[in-house]
Amino acid sequence: MDHSAWLKLLLGPKKPARSAAIVETWAADRSKLLLGPKIASGSNSRIHRGMYGEQPVAVKIMHAPVGDDDDDDVQVRREMEAQFDAEVSLLSRLRHPNVVRLVAVCREPEVYWIITELMRRGTLSAYLHGREPYSLPPETVVRLALDVARGMEYLHARGVVHRDLKPENLLLDGGGRVKVADLGTSCLEATCRRDKCSSKAGTFRWMAPEMIHDKRCNRKVDVYSFGLVLWELTTCLVPFQNLSPVQVAYSVCDRDARPPLSPSCPPAINSLIERCWSTEPARRPEFKQIVSVLESYDRCLRQGLPVVALPEPSPSPLASLLGAFKIRSCTSTTRSSITDHRRVHP
Repeated sequence: MDHSAWLKLLLGPKKPARSAAIVETWAADRSKLLLGPKIASGSNSRIHRGMYGEQPVAVKIMHAPVGDDDDDDVQVRREMEAQFDAEVSLLSRLRHPNVVRLVAVCREPEVYWIITELMRRGTLSAYLHGREPYSLPPETVVRLALDVARGMEYLHARGVVHRDLKPENLLLDGGGRVKVADLGTSCLEATCRRDKCSSKAGTFRWMAPEMIHDKRCNRKVDVYSFGLVLWELTTCLVPFQNLSPVQVAYSVCDRDARPPLSPSCPPAINSLIERCWSTEPARRPEFKQIVSVLESYDRCLRQGLPVVALPEPSPSPLASLLGAFKIRSCTSTTRSSITDHRRVHP
């Protein structure tokens, strides 16, 4: 399916009917589902290990607030239903070795189930932060980064912006391959360009400045987040670990802050990190470029050759003009978006 057909399918006029049809097509046979122990949880959801027939699976269960017509509860229910519909609509159409595969879904009153393939080795976050700092060899850094970049290249080629790319949403299978997961806050780039990107969608430590500012944005917000993920691969540390999420937001907005690069990392990889987390979206490379560069790094490392940094693009006159101005500091608008984000991510 080409890009225009994909957009027409997901942005057409009968979305509720389409969502219901997708849920019916992928409806779980509950008699085949055996729910196992809880392996993760969030404010309104939990994830269990389980079996679906003979297949090991992960079962994400989202509980909406029950009962009153309280405005906040009604809003949460609407947001959860929209998140469920978005995630199922996307996952049902995605087939890639580096994107988590949908198995089945189930919708009940106030409860939503998403059943996916089980990623036996858990999150990339747990994998990295269980290691000594700076202990991951460059060969492993590049291999894992390539998995993420290939999955994201596939999503972007289909007009999908993830908006919450971070190690907690990247999962490892039994063979150590990384797959992109948790598409509940993703959107189509056409929507991101038309509407402002809400900071409620992501996580401040990995969030691009334009999202913190609630500006209109594009797929380059994912490239910024990938820069932080690549930094974590080189350091095995949490970015801005001594700051609260809100402090991170102000530091990124006011001081254009980034975490310190690893002194033991090959300079070419550090150079790629800096390009990815550039303040100006136009300076960030596309994932197609990133994949090509990381593949060349991988070949060089396998052969014991030095890796060469990604060349800087030639900026357009307009980009050069805009680059002369620093991104504005956190104004009352940005403070408001940070406050809204705290309500969603306490």
